[in-house]
Amino acid sequence: MPKKILIVEDEQTIVDILVFNLRRAGYETLTAADGATGLALAHEQNPDLLLLDVMLPKVDGFAVCRHLRAEGLSVPILMLTAREDESDKVLGLELGADDYITKPFSMRELLARVKANIRRTAIEENAGRTALEPDLLQCGPLSIHPGRAEARKNGAPLPLSGREYELLLFLMRRPDNVFSREELMREVWNYDYFGDLRTVDVAIRRLREKIEDNPGEPKMLLTRRGMGYLFAEQTSE
Repeated sequence: MPKKILIVEDEQTIVDILVFNLRRAGYETLTAADGATGLALAHEQNPDLLLLDVMLPKVDGFAVCRHLRAEGLSVPILMLTAREDESDKVLGLELGADDYITKPFSMRELLARVKANIRRTAIEENAGRTALEPDLLQCGPLSIHPGRAEARKNGAPLPLSGREYELLLFLMRRPDNVFSREELMREVWNYDYFGDLRTVDVAIRRLREKIEDNPGEPKMLLTRRGMGYLFAEQTSE
């Protein structure tokens, strides 16, 4: 069964180009010209991925993303933006978007990102179905149950997005190893090229806010200046 992509975009020319190329790549497409309709279709049609414009009638893309994440929906969201303001891009990531693409964009790049995000979701779902006796990863107050795609701190569930969970799992499986942003982009985001590395920085910051007692002075998710990030193995809380 083909994967279903919901395109929420009010520029018909862009919609037509996206629909043509996505269908040619084997995807099913749904479209919405405003945020309110996009929200309704996201609930009704259960798409495998959203291509979400920022500037939309009725409800803007930021609000759509915020609503979906607040409701616990983990569908991958790629935001489309014509804005060059860095704060707009970061806001989308902080609201729970998986990535953003700035217009005008390369269709080859967009299709690669769509494929990578759908593949990541499929891998997560398959792991949950097939793991019979998955190992429990435990580092200090944090624990991850890979078969359940569940992370906890001091026994309480952590409200992680799919990307945050994958990032934490990757680093906890390799404690005390430093990974550059380029390596994390390739291994966690599944991109075969280096995208905007700011995406990694935002994900690290959001993850720190959820796992660290004091995000301003992290004890677990550390930065090695000029090198990258690592998860410091904990022997005690």
